[in-house]
Amino acid sequence: MATRAKAGPGRARQKGRSASGRVTQSARSTGGERYTPPIPKSVRASPRWMGIAIIALFALGALIVIFNYAGLFPGGVNNLWLVAAVASIFAGLIVATRYH
Repeated sequence: MATRAKAGPGRARQKGRSASGRVTQSARSTGGERYTPPIPKSVRASPRWMGIAIIALFALGALIVIFNYAGLFPGGVNNLWLVAAVASIFAGLIVATRYH
């Protein structure tokens, strides 16, 4: 049960962790106080390749932009290469949002 702050407007509750820990959704709806242990850090950790993939996708996008403007790709300066660069950077952002 969460502790209450000093009497004040709106009966504000004290911020921070409650004394009973996390409670599952089904326990809230039935009024029970079933404890759910925290997720271990080893389970939440992302694999090593994810960090490497994020950096590689960002770097690939930047290199495509540089090489396109230098004219090093076949077909000269082409907007399709810029679309590929933006797609690579966007893929890096997607992977980065999944990183723990």
